[in-house]
Amino acid sequence: MRRRLVWQVPLAISLAVLVIVAIGPTAAGLPGVYLAAVAPELTRVDLREHRLPDRMTLPGIAVGVVAVTIEGVVTRTVPWVPIIAAAALIVVFFGLALGGGMGLGDVKLVAVIGLASPTLGIAVMAPLAAFVLGGLVSVVVLVRRGRGARIPFGPFLLAGYVVALAVAAALAPR
Repeated sequence: MRRRLVWQVPLAISLAVLVIVAIGPTAAGLPGVYLAAVAPELTRVDLREHRLPDRMTLPGIAVGVVAVTIEGVVTRTVPWVPIIAAAALIVVFFGLALGGGMGLGDVKLVAVIGLASPTLGIAVMAPLAAFVLGGLVSVVVLVRRGRGARIPFGPFLLAGYVVALAVAAALAPR
């Protein structure tokens, strides 16, 4: 446990800083900060056990719903982007889960990622980057292990979100 904390805490802090730089210190950033806190452990568990525990994904949905509500009250507008992003990602990934290509943990994780995406750029780029990164790694894994190899997708979903945040931070006006 202590060895995990040595790398997980600094990584989580770095990711949280990226969220704040990309999104700003607003309620809209709360689900992203939550993801930053759990991303290292979610990645470790998914790589090792091929599962994304509900105890780490479901609270993120609750944080996202609260954040969207707070953002709506503060700005007096409906924050449609995270609502639509979460709904669209849930539908797409649930369809993939029904087809056997994803697990339900991935569906819950994309709900959090959608709610943590306050801009259209982040909402679109995060899953696209995840599929590109996952596809590239899948080619290598399939060549090395063959067709029956299983690849956890949670780490790629999280990496795609990080890529989208990094691009948003780089493009943000100074």
